[in-house]
Amino acid sequence: MSFFGLGTRDIAIDLGTANTLVFVRGRGIVISEPSVVAIDERTGDVHAVGSEAKRMIGRTPASISAIRPLRDGVIADFEVTEAMLRYFIRKAEHRRRARPRLVMCVPSGVTEMEKRAVIDAALAAGAREVQLIEEPLAAAIGAGLPIAEPRGHMVVDVGGGTTEVAVISLGGIVVSESVRVGGYELDDAVTAWMRREHGLAIGQQTAEDIKVELGSASPMVEELEVEIRGRHLASGLPRSVQISSAEIREALAAEVAAIVDAVKETLERTPPELAADITQSGIVLAGGGVLMQGFAERIHEETGMPTTLADSPLTCVAIGSGMALEEFTAMTRGGKQVRPREAAGVR
Repeated sequence: MSFFGLGTRDIAIDLGTANTLVFVRGRGIVISEPSVVAIDERTGDVHAVGSEAKRMIGRTPASISAIRPLRDGVIADFEVTEAMLRYFIRKAEHRRRARPRLVMCVPSGVTEMEKRAVIDAALAAGAREVQLIEEPLAAAIGAGLPIAEPRGHMVVDVGGGTTEVAVISLGGIVVSESVRVGGYELDDAVTAWMRREHGLAIGQQTAEDIKVELGSASPMVEELEVEIRGRHLASGLPRSVQISSAEIREALAAEVAAIVDAVKETLERTPPELAADITQSGIVLAGGGVLMQGFAERIHEETGMPTTLADSPLTCVAIGSGMALEEFTAMTRGGKQVRPREAAGVR
């Protein structure tokens, strides 16, 4: 049976903890916005979604809450996730009664219950059919790796809530590791460091800005310093302090080490023939977290494997999901029998 029909607006959604990207078949990525929803606590109505809602974090009146409905790559608030998906689907389709078929990305380590929650939320948001694809496989497709070959390829996808590590061969995941460490855990580490070392309370957006500007996984050629403003815990008054990139590297050390350990553990569990392939094909890095300064170099130093960034780390999961839409249709047209679970990781 054909998974995708002709003449339909099939959609692929990379439902991330930090950002949601929407790929519409024939149009490409049409939406890339933060996974944030602002809710009016008095009425339960959605006040804003995406970029507009993110600007409200930490700045809303008591009656409005800016919520991130996903945590660690999975749904933490079902109703808010449903509302967010409905908004993005309607925005992508430019109509209120859109009922597309969806491919949704999920971390490789999610439970059956967590997968069911994603499917149910998408159906409740208006989709008429939902299939799941594992994020590392989507990232590999989006990065242009020849995953159908009998050859090992390794992908590391560091997202907002999880880090996915997978070895792929013959169109399927052979070995994988999913750790719930991502961009938000790095932000939390910065926040905790500022409180502990400087007695300064900072907001979530400030922590993210510090991570982006000063964060590094290995020593920098030239260390940086910036002035940070926040609320002094002892006096309760605004205060500014100077912090360095060396400090922030220390603040992030445990989380970065957890990601490195996940990569090394996956390599240790990889069959010898595929491990030999990876020594030649190397490790491909995807996701926003891999853009941290020195991250690729750190992975290379720790594993000895060639390490490269995907051409578009921030979007390759969404692009790969969108390419899967086209690929399934092409295979159906050609009369080939395909088994989605084995050939493309779709559930």
